[in-house]
Amino acid sequence: MPGGRRRFRADAVGDRLRYWFDTTLTRGTPALVGWLALACLILVVPVSVLLVWTDHRAPASLGSRIAAVWRSTGQTLRLGGEVGPPLRVALSVLLALIALFYVSTLVSLITTGITDKLIALDRGHSTVLERGHTAVLGWSEQIPTVVTELVTAQAHRRDSVVVVLADHTMADMEEELRATVGGTGRTRLICRTGRPTDPVALARVSPETADCVLVLPRDSPRGDVEVVKALLSLSAAVGEHHPVRVIAAVRDDRYLAAARLAGGDRATVLDMDDISARLLVQCARRPGLSLVHQELLDFAGHEFHTVREPGLLGRAFGEVAGACPESSAVGIVQGDGTVALNPPRDTRFLAGDGLLVVAEDAGSTRIAAAGPVDGPSPHGPAEAPAPSPTPPRVPASPPATRAPASPPTPFAEPERFLLLGWNRRAHRIAGQLSRRTPAGSVLDVVAEPRATTLAAIRTVTRSVGHRLSVVHRPADPTLRETMDGLDVTGYDAVIVLGPDHREGHDDPDDGTLVTLLHLRARERESGRHVPVVTEMTDDRNRLIAPVAPGADFVVSGRLIGLLMTQISQNPHLTGVFEELFSAEGNALHLRPASHYVTTGRTASFAEVVASAAGQGACAIGYRSHTRSATAPHHGVRLNPPKAHVRHWHPRDEVVVVAPGE
Repeated sequence: MPGGRRRFRADAVGDRLRYWFDTTLTRGTPALVGWLALACLILVVPVSVLLVWTDHRAPASLGSRIAAVWRSTGQTLRLGGEVGPPLRVALSVLLALIALFYVSTLVSLITTGITDKLIALDRGHSTVLERGHTAVLGWSEQIPTVVTELVTAQAHRRDSVVVVLADHTMADMEEELRATVGGTGRTRLICRTGRPTDPVALARVSPETADCVLVLPRDSPRGDVEVVKALLSLSAAVGEHHPVRVIAAVRDDRYLAAARLAGGDRATVLDMDDISARLLVQCARRPGLSLVHQELLDFAGHEFHTVREPGLLGRAFGEVAGACPESSAVGIVQGDGTVALNPPRDTRFLAGDGLLVVAEDAGSTRIAAAGPVDGPSPHGPAEAPAPSPTPPRVPASPPATRAPASPPTPFAEPERFLLLGWNRRAHRIAGQLSRRTPAGSVLDVVAEPRATTLAAIRTVTRSVGHRLSVVHRPADPTLRETMDGLDVTGYDAVIVLGPDHREGHDDPDDGTLVTLLHLRARERESGRHVPVVTEMTDDRNRLIAPVAPGADFVVSGRLIGLLMTQISQNPHLTGVFEELFSAEGNALHLRPASHYVTTGRTASFAEVVASAAGQGACAIGYRSHTRSATAPHHGVRLNPPKAHVRHWHPRDEVVVVAPGE
């Protein structure tokens, strides 16, 4: 027990000493300085004594040695180390302390200033002083696509800058973009923290000097409201004297008009749900079309470019189209900025007009000085330019110069579609089908019998009229027994939708993947392939989806991100994509190669282009049947050289821009 009491007393003394030490530290800076000085003296004085007593040149007397110890200690601690009368020693210590205080304060101020600056930079609150940069406002699923495409599109520029402003920490944004985008090459990527709806935060990205501003919507109930507020804040931050080009997107068309009013004349506002619904319907009626859109929209391959050359003036569109050996001409960009897509072949270029082409880049387009270079024009010999410097534009081609007839429509009979699932875009899909399909077509809807779904289906049934019959089959499409009760092979196409985010689902693609599994199983059992077009929210889920190779996917977030990036680089494309996605005007089509060339033999792509031109269409590529299952392009090749010669399979398809059927 005595030993235990001794240990207890030792522990108690140790605790008291630690408590006393901690208490002295809480007294602030003087206590810290005192402890630091004591620790230095405890270390420096014994070492100085050891140095002096081991030095063979040290003085013999004790007083002289003590003076040497003081000099060594003073020099080490920067206390002067003067010896002599006590007053002299005290004054030297005072001067040393004053110098030490001054230097320490100066170093502290410099360190504090640098630290504050680094903290401010780390918080992303500093202002970006750039010109001609691209500003991206907001953080959503489109951000990786937008930044990646901007980096690719601006790879040829040495001073390209992309600035991102979002209500996230700068470190988090930079880390996520490094993981999703990777290297940015010569493009500098700058992140700033702030709410895009705050004009003060917007000033950090210098929008008034930006080449273009992109406003991204969050997939949340308030996402569209925030887009409208961001556009209003942008107008307030920029002012009327610094108009800036803006591309924004909303998910719900109820906010479309407000967003366009807030954005002003220079703003392009996209309706995400409407564009997704249009593309879903197009892909359902033309399987494989999503692959063509993917090729046209990303900057990795061939996309739309505007070419302006003085030699275009007075020449006919048909002649110029045949004089481009390495690109595919599809329209005229008029002087006022409007685009005439697939114009009549005898339409002439006026002053200020440009040529719209599908090409790898604008610099790859070479236009021969006169006449087509890859075969005769479908309308005979090329016409010489008119002598007038501004010849009148021919409004339309006379009937005699047009193609004798359009290709036969493959959907002459009523069509049957199966819609698995329901979300806020489903009623738009039904509306698009009613405008594009022959009378008597049928849309069977398999969705859970929720109150909101039932009410929406009743509304759709009343609105689509007699052209399309909408039939609701209450069931859960993710269950195998539901799929077993359907004759999937009896439909022209199947459209698979996932639920909305706002319905409380963690990942809307989860149910979509399960539904695709059941469809794939039914396909194997029946031995028949049914075209399936799937809507997804996350492009990563597309890679694991259980579907046939080359199946159609519409990833709405990625699609809108690609569209916004394309328009940011070429503002004329707004009207082009609007027409391509609409039910009226010209659109993208995959038509049988037999419409334009004799299959079973070899022919150049120039022959296909000339044949398509004779039928009022612009051929821009093809899809090979033998390579349709080969990733990543699944047989799609856009803008092959006109001199490209290949064997045309009876089931090959030609990609054309032509009037809708």
